[in-house]
Amino acid sequence: MTTPNLPSKKTRWVVIAIVALSLGGALAYWLLRDHDQRDPLRLYGNVDIREVQLAFRQPGRVAEMTFDEGDAVSAGTRLAVLDAQPYRDALAATQAQVHVAQAELTKLRRGLRPQEITQAREALRQAQALATEAERNFQRQSGLLASGASSQRTVDAARAARDQAAAGVEAAKAALSQASEGFRKEDIAAAEARLAATQAAVAQATTSLADTELTAPSDGTVIARVREPGSMVASQSTVYSLSLDKPVYVRAYVSEPDLGRIAPGTTVRVRSDTSDKVYRGQIGFISPRAEFTPKTVETTDLRTDLVYRLRIVIDEADSDGALRQGMPVTIEVGSITGIPAGER
Repeated sequence: MTTPNLPSKKTRWVVIAIVALSLGGALAYWLLRDHDQRDPLRLYGNVDIREVQLAFRQPGRVAEMTFDEGDAVSAGTRLAVLDAQPYRDALAATQAQVHVAQAELTKLRRGLRPQEITQAREALRQAQALATEAERNFQRQSGLLASGASSQRTVDAARAARDQAAAGVEAAKAALSQASEGFRKEDIAAAEARLAATQAAVAQATTSLADTELTAPSDGTVIARVREPGSMVASQSTVYSLSLDKPVYVRAYVSEPDLGRIAPGTTVRVRSDTSDKVYRGQIGFISPRAEFTPKTVETTDLRTDLVYRLRIVIDEADSDGALRQGMPVTIEVGSITGIPAGER
């Protein structure tokens, strides 16, 4: 009977050593991984300050430029002014049109004057008198026709005069009724519409006049003065560039493995290279879309290359003007070593 070949003592020790090293490596990995999860997450980004391009909504000639580059301005401060005389003239013209439209509407609502109604009434009386005389003449000429004292032509003329006088009476009655009732409702409605149109034109002219003054939308710093007094500018042509003081944003990126350690609303600390001050902030936005994503993602290693853009809003109480556009900063999420407990 053949005895099976048993591993030598040296081989067994090699196997034991390999197993021990594997267990030790696994233990070290888990310890380090747990340690990394407890350490604060450190991200890197840049300050992203919002800028506003200020322009007039109306074209014209620049009459005044109040501030220069580097000047600090407050919300509502007048920055520039256009020559407003053409807009004042336009406003005066539309206001005059309103007065005309208002007068026409008042006239239509009040109807005709009493003197005009009296004239219409007297015209009716005159037409009635003429109709009575025409009827008498027709009757007289008809009676004379039988005795031969009048001709048929004369009778026909008297009849026509009678009918014409009767039509005149009806016309005078209609004129008196119209004068008594006043103007039609449709005419009054049209006059009201014309008045509303002129009032809208006044409102538009008033807005245009107000647009000749350019004001700061919020607190900020002038970073560019594009025009000078005397320049002709078109509407929406940039006059000033303004850097807003608040809010101050930080643009940063987080890798895919660390994405689960942050969430909108997470409090962070922000440091710059220029000072030791710690700025408090809050994560306000995390992009739902990965950037620099490879065309095909098949392995775990490739998936860890994904990064997501996030935006951090600096606490307004900490905004001191030291954070400037594009400045590199370091962001820490979680417990921060070296910061007093009162600031955590």
